[in-house]
This record gives sequence, C-alpha cells and structure tokens, in this order.
Amino acid sequence: MARWCYRHRLVVLVLWVGALFGLGAAGTSAGTDYSNVFSLPDTDSKQAYDLMTKAFPRSSGDTDTVVWRSYGDAGSVTDTAVRSRIEPALKEIAGMRGVGEVVGPYDAKNAAQISRDGRTAFAQITFTDQANGVPKDLVQKVVDTAQDAERDGLRVELGGQAITRTQEPPTGVAEVVGIAAAAVVLFLAFGSLFAMLLPIVVAIMGVGSGMMATMLLSHVTNVPEVAPLLGSLIGLGVGIDYALFIVTRHRRGIQRGLEPEESAVRALNTSGRAVLFAGGTVCIALAGMLVMNLRFLDGVVIATSLTVVLSVLAAITLLPALLGLLGRRVLSRKQLRKLAAAGPDPAEASGPAARWSAYVQKRPRSIAAMALVVMAVLALPVLSLRLGATDQGNNQESTTTRQAYDLLAEGFGPGFNGPLQVVVPGGADTTGLVRTIRATDDVAQAAAAPPAGGITVIQVVPKTSPQSVGTDRLIDRLRDDVIPEAGVEAHVGGVTAVFKDFASVTGDRLPYFVGAIIGLGFLLLLIAFRSLVVPLTAALMNLIAAAASFGVLVAVFQWGWGTEFLGIGKEGPITAFLPVIMLSLLFGLSMDYQVFLVSRMHEEWVHTGDNARAVRVGLAETSRVINCAALIMICVFSAFVLSGDMEGAMAGIGLAAAVALDAFILRTALVPAAMHLLGRSNWWLPGWLEGRLPHLAVEPAEPPAESPAGPHKNTPYKNTPHKNTGPRKNTEHVQTAEYIKTAEPEKSGTGGATVVHGFLRTADGDPLTGASVTLVSRGGRQLDRVTSIADGSYIVSVPAPGAYILAVTARGLASRAHHVTVGSGPLVYDVELTDEGAGLVN
Repeated sequence: MARWCYRHRLVVLVLWVGALFGLGAAGTSAGTDYSNVFSLPDTDSKQAYDLMTKAFPRSSGDTDTVVWRSYGDAGSVTDTAVRSRIEPALKEIAGMRGVGEVVGPYDAKNAAQISRDGRTAFAQITFTDQANGVPKDLVQKVVDTAQDAERDGLRVELGGQAITRTQEPPTGVAEVVGIAAAAVVLFLAFGSLFAMLLPIVVAIMGVGSGMMATMLLSHVTNVPEVAPLLGSLIGLGVGIDYALFIVTRHRRGIQRGLEPEESAVRALNTSGRAVLFAGGTVCIALAGMLVMNLRFLDGVVIATSLTVVLSVLAAITLLPALLGLLGRRVLSRKQLRKLAAAGPDPAEASGPAARWSAYVQKRPRSIAAMALVVMAVLALPVLSLRLGATDQGNNQESTTTRQAYDLLAEGFGPGFNGPLQVVVPGGADTTGLVRTIRATDDVAQAAAAPPAGGITVIQVVPKTSPQSVGTDRLIDRLRDDVIPEAGVEAHVGGVTAVFKDFASVTGDRLPYFVGAIIGLGFLLLLIAFRSLVVPLTAALMNLIAAAASFGVLVAVFQWGWGTEFLGIGKEGPITAFLPVIMLSLLFGLSMDYQVFLVSRMHEEWVHTGDNARAVRVGLAETSRVINCAALIMICVFSAFVLSGDMEGAMAGIGLAAAVALDAFILRTALVPAAMHLLGRSNWWLPGWLEGRLPHLAVEPAEPPAESPAGPHKNTPYKNTPHKNTGPRKNTEHVQTAEYIKTAEPEKSGTGGATVVHGFLRTADGDPLTGASVTLVSRGGRQLDRVTSIADGSYIVSVPAPGAYILAVTARGLASRAHHVTVGSGPLVYDVELTDEGAGLVN
C-alpha cells in the first residue's frame, strides 16, 4: 500500500483534499447538535430529574441571568434612579428577535429576585434556542444592552451558558498556537522546512476530517460539547507524533544510501507498523471508557477514537504520497551536501543520546532511585484529589460570567448559584418536610413551589457554594437522614446534586476502568515482546506516570498553584469525568513510547542475546525521537490553556505534565535503568505460555540495502561471504524480518510457514559442500532435507513456528542433532562440524 500511495501520490492527495472539503461542507451546512447528558441511571438525582420533567416541562431555550448591584449613594435597586435605567434595558432585550421571555424582579410575585439588603437583583432571560443555537451576535447585543445601563454606583453583569460564548477566544486559537510551537520544534529537529511541514499537514488533515465527522455524528448520537476539543487535542498530538516517527525513519533511510521510494516503503513497513499498533492501543484505551457505563463518555469515545483513526490513516496513506512529492528534499541542504560528499551515514548511533544511554548503563541504581524520588514527590498531591464540577465561579475574574456569579453569591449567599431541588411525588403533604429542611444545618432557604401534576418541588438554597464539601455533606444528610425521618418519598436533584452523583459514580467505577486498560495493555505487550517482565514494568510505569500527572493537576487546579500565572481562573475540584479521559489518553500515549522504545531493544536482544547491549542500543537510537515527539505533544497540549474552556485547560495541563514526566523521566531514565538491573529476566517467558501466545510483529527490523534474488526451495540463497570467527557466547537466537528479503522459500501451504537457514563450516572456517541437513519434527517425522552448496549455505522449510530437531551429517565428520525453536520469522543457525562432532556458531 505504501508503494502504491507513493507512486500514485496525486490521486491520494486529491482524495484526501476532497474528503476534507466534502466533510467540511456537510458539517457546516448541518451545523452542530452537541448535548451534555450528565444524568446517570439508578441515581437519586436522575429520579428527581425525571419527575420534574414530567411535571414541569422545561422551556425550549437557554435561560441566562442579568445581575445588577447598587453601591454608595445609588440607593437600593428598587429606587427610581436604578429602575429607570434597568427596566428600559430589560424591555429592549425582551423585544429582540430570538429572546422568548424576560422575568424581572419588579413584579410583586418575583420579589424573591431582590436580595434582603436591597442592593442586588437579577432578571432571567430565556432565549428561544439552546445555548449553542443562539446566534452569537444576539448574545453580544444582549450583553451590550444590559451593560449600557451601568452608571456610577450601578454595576451590571451577566451569567449563563449563552453569555459564556461571548467570552470564548476565536475558534482554533489553541490549535494554531499548538501547531506553531510544534512547527518550531520540528524545524529545529529536522533542519528542513519541507520535512517540518509533513507532520503538520498530516495532522491537520486527520484532525480536520475528524472534527467535521464529529459535527455530523452529533446529529445521530449524544456528543458532549467538550468532545471536539478533546478530539482535536489528542488528534493533533498523535497525528504529528506518528508522522514524525515515519518521517524520521524515512530520512534515516535516505541518509544511509537508499533511494527515496525504497526508503519510504521501508519506513512505512517498520515505523508504519508501529504507528498502526500504537494507534490501535490508543483507540483501545479510549474504548476502555465504555467500562464506566456513563452516557456522557460515549460521545467522547466516538469523537476522540474517530480522530485518532483518521490521523493514523493520514499517516499511512497521505504521508507516503507527500514523501513522493518531495523526494530527497526531506533532507536539509546541509544533509544533502554531506550525503553527496561523504556517502551514506554509518548505522551506529552517536551523539548525546548514545552518551546518555551509556551513562544509564553505568549507574542504573542511582538513576532509578532519583527518578522514583521525583515521581513520588510529584504524586503526593494526588492524595487530596477531589472530584466535582467546574462552573462559572471558576472563570477568570475579568469575565462578566464570573462577576455575575460573585454578585449573586454576595447578595443571596454562596449556595444561591447551586440550589437543590427536593422533589416529592404523589401529592404528599410537604409542610413538615419543608420545616425540617429549614432547620437543617447548612440550609439558608427552603420553600415549596405550588404542586403540578401531583409533584411538589422544594427549592433548597445551601449556605455553602456548589463546589464546597459542605454542600456535598448537606446532600448526603438530606438523603440519609432528613427525608427518611420525615416519612415521605422524596428525591434530591438539581445541577449540583447531578454533578455530585456523577463524581461518586465515577470514583466508584474508576478502579475497574484502570484495571481494564492496564490488563489490556499488559496482554498487548505480552504478545508483542514475548515477555512477562516487560509488560509488568510498563503497567507499573503507567501507574506512576498517572499518579504524578494527577498530582500536578491537583496542585495547579485544586490548590491554585500557578493559576494566576496561567490565567485559567479560580481553583476548584477536578472535573469528575476528566480522570477517565486523561487516563485513557495517558495509557494510550504511554504505550506508544513504550512500544517505540522496547521494540528496538527487543530487536537487538533477539539478534545478540545481550540484555545490556539491547537496552543501551535501544535507548540510544530512540530517545532522541521520543523526546522530540514528547516536546511536540507538550506544546500542543499546553496550548489548550488558551481554549477558554476549563476542562480543556485541565486536560491540556494534565496531559502535558504526563507526557513530560513519561518521556523525560520514565522512558529515558527509569525504564532503561530498571531493565539494566533486571538483566536477562526482562525477556523471560515460561515455555508453556510461549507456545500458546499468538505471534504479533510490532515493528520488523529494516531489511538490508542489498536485495538478492530468492532461491528455489532446495537451493540456499546467495549472501555475502561468511567468515567463521569461532563460537559465540550466545548460542541461539531468532532473527527478525531483516532476513525475509534474502530468503523466500516456497510455502508448504500451512499458515505461518518460515525457514531455518545458515552456513556449514569446518573447524578451519572452510565451507562444507554436500553436507546433509534434515529438519525433523519432535515426533520423528522428516519435514525437509537439503544439501549444502559450494559456499556451505543451506535453507530448510519450516511448516509453522514451534520446536524441531535439526540434524547435520557430512562424510568423514561426526553427525549431531540440535534442538531448535522457530518463531514467526526465519531462524539463522550456523553450524561448525569437527571430527569430534558439531559445534553451534550462532
């Protein structure tokens, strides 16, 4: 597929551009229909909500608030001087097209809309549409009209969901800033403008398509408002990173002497496979949110997974087409001149990454200890994590919504911004219940509305704010003590109660969710790397990274450390659904780095059987790319502080911290240090489990530059002369896909067929010609028999991975049989025959 996309690059490019513009046109014409469904089945707040919906059908539009307060000599809000300015403004707002109703405080029946001190009052504005459907220019006109009534001693502010839209920064600011920062990092890493543009273009195409598709999906399923923001956040991060991995491998191939087309194909066959695997793990981790059984998260899973899938698709189809357009221009001019003058680069890694890798090998204990101390200190704040919900009281102080929130809290009490509704069905007498509620601690007001449809609603205003622990305790007290003692059936609802139930359910189900995604990640790594220790280490590292990143989140958003510097508003509890989303993204992204790092170590391990060398080489060759990719993600995620959305800012800061800690401390310090300490145990797998695990090639090794023609079944392939250097320390290993290009035997027809191949030598290093090599099953059945040719090479066909016996006989030399275990790829088995018997070379 990569070769086809490379050669038909214009067709691929036209298809992608057409798809993007087609989805954009459809999404723009259809509009959006995002909905936040926080209600939960089998919860008290959900029962209250259902009863209120039947008895009091909600207005079709969004309800917002105009709040005003008089100061100094202005008198009370009922004075003529104040009314003469407010009432005309409210009347003008009521006459605007798109405004359904305005309920002011100057009607006798609405006297409760004036504070006890007479200094604060509010009016409720009901639009004919929900907040997302109200034209932004209408909202701005309402804000301007209301605030034009201000004068010395009179202050007017507005709050509500529709009003919030006037405070949002221009759409795409966070994305543009993140892309610009990523472009700077890419240019510094590549030194080439064209190479820098490749990951940016691929990410924009993937994320743009994902956002347009999400807009369309919002009409057929519940997609929350925060889903597109989270989709663009994760889509930009993984889209740029995945393209970075492939472009880096492609550039390396050209620098080592390959033609651009062959280099692109090999890059997609190696790093492209890793991208597919990594994208799949991210989607699986995101799908883990479904374990929570929360309707609100279903739309988040759809939006984010769809964006990741399209980003991966762009990386494996659009990117090779763009590589075909650029050719050698993916290298900088300096690199092209060096390639022409000095020839291909050597394969060995060098530079700071190699020096750091050698340092980790020398001092693994001290590096592991320091990394653990840093992560433990950063994780300490997570012990005080409190889940809840953000509201307009968390907005920046300069916003009118925050000012309106504070004015209502000042005039009517902190709990006025989050009243509770006690819903009593069946027409029961609520007089005693109201009296008991009023006498309850932390209750400021309680009043029953006239019954409707046999349903009575008691409005309860707490003394504490909606985000206060005291309000949570009051809800529990009403449910557990006050209502049961009154002897009536009643349910506590309202926005504050809904968010409390949401946080409680999330906290209860979170351990199952964490267990599910860790268990799934463990199985994937177990299959990929044929080891028990590697996936166990990865699971532990993921938990450490999650704890430390949530510690940073608590310190910034819950404790308020640095909120003023970052300009993100007032501290408060961590949004209840955020841990689930963050953990999904964190485990997915951590898996990307783990796969990229350990796959190179595993490749070196199966080549040499030397754990120290495998860890050192793997870290030296991947740490620079991992750190560059992490830096790009940090830039993209941090930019979402500018999104104007508190949840977006939380997710951005939390994920930026998680990626930084994961890449710079865990993957490049703690993981390799631990693997050095564990030694050969890293790659241990019980024999009984080895035979039962399916084979999964995450990232095959790059094939050699030479591509000799493959032989027929009983004619060994030609290769470079093999010089016998004597027995090696490691007596058996399985080579990876590096040898697939040089040995292509006929398949036996059985799935999973492969080969065993190598050279036969005498003790003096001379090739053995005419020696007989037989492959026998463990049951004694002959499977294949060949004769070595002039250079001593042989190749026998293997029907499927498993354990076999390889028998070698030659005239005048002692015969011997060897037990061999063949994996999913070809097995290289060189043999030295002597008068005393056969000795294994490698």
